[in-house]
Amino acid sequence: MSRPLVSLVPLGDAEAFQDALFNAQDQTLRVLLEAWPALSLEPLVEVLDRRVSDLRIKVVAISERTPVFWPPGLRLPTAPARPEPPAPVPVVAPAAAAQRPSPAPARAPAAPATEGHPQAISEAQAVEIAYGDEIEQVASFLRAGLSAMVICDKLVVRHLWPRIVAAARLDRVVLELPPEEAEAGIVPRGLRQMQIARLRELIFGLKEGQVLVLPHLDLLVAATERGMSSEAREITELLYEAPDRPLLAFVDRSLVVPEVVAARFSVRISLSGLPREVPVDGRRAPVGVALVTQRERAMFADYKPAELFKQVAGLNAIRLRDAMAYAVQIEAQRGHGPDNPSRVARLYESIRVFKAQTSEDFVIPDVTMDDIGGYEDVKGLLARAIKLLAGVFQLPDDKLRRELIPRGFLFHGPPGTGKTLFAKAIANQMNATIRVVSGPEVTDMYVGESERKLRAIFAEARRNAPSVVVFDEFDSIAAKRSGRDDGGSRAGNALVAQILTEMDGFRPDVPMLVIGTTNRLNLIDEALLRPSRFQPIAIGLPDEAARRRIAEVHAKHFRIEASPALLDVIAEATHGMNGDQIRSIFRDACVGLFCETPPVPPTPERLGFLVGRIRAAADEQRLEGAAPIVAVAARAPSGPGPRRPSGALFTLSSGNGPGGNGTSGGGST
Repeated sequence: MSRPLVSLVPLGDAEAFQDALFNAQDQTLRVLLEAWPALSLEPLVEVLDRRVSDLRIKVVAISERTPVFWPPGLRLPTAPARPEPPAPVPVVAPAAAAQRPSPAPARAPAAPATEGHPQAISEAQAVEIAYGDEIEQVASFLRAGLSAMVICDKLVVRHLWPRIVAAARLDRVVLELPPEEAEAGIVPRGLRQMQIARLRELIFGLKEGQVLVLPHLDLLVAATERGMSSEAREITELLYEAPDRPLLAFVDRSLVVPEVVAARFSVRISLSGLPREVPVDGRRAPVGVALVTQRERAMFADYKPAELFKQVAGLNAIRLRDAMAYAVQIEAQRGHGPDNPSRVARLYESIRVFKAQTSEDFVIPDVTMDDIGGYEDVKGLLARAIKLLAGVFQLPDDKLRRELIPRGFLFHGPPGTGKTLFAKAIANQMNATIRVVSGPEVTDMYVGESERKLRAIFAEARRNAPSVVVFDEFDSIAAKRSGRDDGGSRAGNALVAQILTEMDGFRPDVPMLVIGTTNRLNLIDEALLRPSRFQPIAIGLPDEAARRRIAEVHAKHFRIEASPALLDVIAEATHGMNGDQIRSIFRDACVGLFCETPPVPPTPERLGFLVGRIRAAADEQRLEGAAPIVAVAARAPSGPGPRRPSGALFTLSSGNGPGGNGTSGGGST
């Protein structure tokens, strides 16, 4: 059974009423009209107590002689007010219709908030405030009779296009199916044909002062691995049949729109993330003030708008409001409130958790620089880069800071030296999310699909900023470009070109870092090795001091008691080993202590056996002609007894067990 049709005439701003209608799907029509007064073209006796989602509500305009009805039982003004277009300067209105205590003119300006923070803000107003500059820019093109394509997140489209059309002072014509047809259970192909027929009707019926709005152009013409569908080709042809008709179309950045379709539009404008400052009441305000309510501000001590921007720069306006609502809810559950504020670090932590939960690929790292032994010079270089990203240094101006911020690092060195571990520690120190991408998982058999995956990875990283993207086995997607004409070479060249494009298109105010790891630096394309793109950092085999620190870290992690003297012996005995091999010594010792029956205590003899076993495996690989695990020949530890050949199993002795003096000795086993 079809839903009843209800035609309403708002007594305030029609656009604001549309926003309230969208957010009131679970409320009754009576509750909606109590908060947002409206008259109707038919009696509402039988539908007042039905849910909004069970009705088909149409917002209409009326002439002076159109008969209207007052909703029974509701106290409304005695005469309908003429709907006024939205003001070009955004004003603050309450966030939810259900919380309005009494009928009031829609979108009434709120009293000035303390420190500039609004008392409440809805999703629609958040979008209007955040993208006020872009709304006016697109509107200026439409007023000039030019078609515009806006590339943005799908989530903001429903709030964005009404405000662009209103700012352009044009009448809107929107491509959408009537509700009764949308409910008829039509198969997708038939639905597409109906949209094409409707598009033809609208585009050739446009009059002076009207603009055709296509909220979902990407869904109509998006290309797949097989190219454009027949319906997409028909829509493309139709768009070019009327090149002088003004169009306003929206495309999600994750969907690929053929260039032939994009070329139909005079201008293309991309909305990515949030600006640092937004226009409010004729002045510029930080986004951390304009889009954060008074209560949210009061929930966190030491709140600084500039610090918040670093955490939310990649989110769109709606996701920012969702993240703040999530953080406030978490702190309220912990017993915090405006009278008992929480630490602002908790806010940043909640935002990171929120972003990680909205993307299945990004995670919150728990590795710190203290978990990595040695490599003090590398740590110092990375710490300086992180401070630049965080704005710690006092520089003459912000432009100079942007010039100094690194775009990416390329960690290269032997396997097992902790290249990915460094990337995770960087993300942790930046309070950032991290995504580790294996190079081969980007490649695809279909032409253009690999580049699309790369674009999606970078776009998602910007939305999750501050973020770190790690490309493991970077040489598999960034190898030197070739001049050959075979398909594989062309695909590899296209991947490198896409990476170059993404690296050069970084927004300097979005804290994002790209890290590549490789064992074969000589294979990387020279264009990527420019210091302004990827700065190469060598992470080689650890020296003796680093090996001792690595052994100390893993001994503590795996609950293995080891005295300083024993750690010195292990550091000497593991000459030429990488960090992963040293870790395996203590991992195997932990397995023997807790997982074997009877338990095998981690005595110096046991640890020496584990060290020798790794050496024996390395020698066996060398004899078989495989790539050596240990790059430098091992030295037998000093001490009494005959010298042992390289790779022999030997015993570590430190006098009286783990607390002895650290001398090496014992015979080979």
